[in-house]
Amino acid sequence: MVYETLKTRVRAALIAKYSYILQKGSGEKAEVAAAIRNVLEGILSQPRGALKEQERENIINELVDEFSGFGPIEKLMMDPDITEIMINGTQNVYVEKHGKKQKTDIKFDSDQQLMYIIQKILAPTRRRVDESVPYTDVCLQDGSRVNIIIPPLALDGPTITIRKFLKKIVKAEDLIELGTLDRRMADFLVACIKGKVNMIFAGATGSGKTTTVGVLSGYIGNDERTITIEDTAELHLGQDHVVRLETKPANIEGKGEITIRDLFRNTLRMRPQRIILGEIRSAEALDMLQAMCSGHNGALSVIHANTPEEVLHRLETMILMSGIPITLEAIHRQIAASLHLIIQQDQLADGSRKITRVTQVNGLKNGWVGLEDIFYYEIGNVVPDGKVYGRFRATGTEPVFYPLFAKRGFNLSKEIFKKD
Repeated sequence: MVYETLKTRVRAALIAKYSYILQKGSGEKAEVAAAIRNVLEGILSQPRGALKEQERENIINELVDEFSGFGPIEKLMMDPDITEIMINGTQNVYVEKHGKKQKTDIKFDSDQQLMYIIQKILAPTRRRVDESVPYTDVCLQDGSRVNIIIPPLALDGPTITIRKFLKKIVKAEDLIELGTLDRRMADFLVACIKGKVNMIFAGATGSGKTTTVGVLSGYIGNDERTITIEDTAELHLGQDHVVRLETKPANIEGKGEITIRDLFRNTLRMRPQRIILGEIRSAEALDMLQAMCSGHNGALSVIHANTPEEVLHRLETMILMSGIPITLEAIHRQIAASLHLIIQQDQLADGSRKITRVTQVNGLKNGWVGLEDIFYYEIGNVVPDGKVYGRFRATGTEPVFYPLFAKRGFNLSKEIFKKD
């Protein structure tokens, strides 16, 4: 109790006396540590200020992490094996490690400490959270994605979900090593990028869609003007000619919102050679399909769906909700004329992430879009500890858009489509 009380006093005094250091953002750890030590020594010089040496160092280290890093979760942020951090109020912190979720023994001192971490996360961005806007999404400087929701919506206290950006996944070979796909699929998808095939990446939350899009986007030509459109900027492409656009939430008066659809319409006037849409959520689905039809080839986008068939259903619903008078038959004609490939990705029972289906759009059949799998993941066995065993297989189907590869000057052997 004495330890926590003293830590609270040091924190309050540090904010009051050394705010100019803390306002620097992440700040130099040595400078922050020196300020904390000065405050602590001043308090301990007063009566009843005795403290063990180890406790003294613990207070300094914990507050350094808090003011120059992410407080109690700083070590979790530094752990390369942790892919997700879930903070459910001050007393419950969970992580995803090696695909499995587990509870940690980490706790926050108070809601105030947790809210300080939230404000620290939001400081470099244009986002905010308060009673009028109690939730938001932001992206950290390292590319990690953060969702924040606070009371009164979050009943158990401020809640933060951090999906860490994995720097080690940058090439198709990295995805192969992780078991996300095999060599044939990787060669095919890289060829699709270079051949300017229009693709949608589908899957549930946490299935690895954005990571896969980010990796494959790295094979876009360095001389192409690429424009990314996202709610929260997550994609970090290495090419020189990249324009990154991000939506803007309404201000405190409820005005000034800029949506994905607004940005998409503006993008078409920016002479893009590639368009990457972070996520299709609403009426921009029709804008995207029309852009694909009008010469904007090689477009990539992400959608939440559990199967390629569900992708079609979601596109139908989004376009119908746009208010534009259009029939289902016309929607399917638009999809068939514009979209080439759906890449379905899933997180399996053992936590591994796999591309489970690579499905082509093959014209219309009785007025409805026809879908054909080119590759798929076949589950062979799931052992009692949850480990999934299976293999990637080719169906023997060749893509109807195969001539695009030669047209773009890219040679891809048809052997990779041979049925096995």
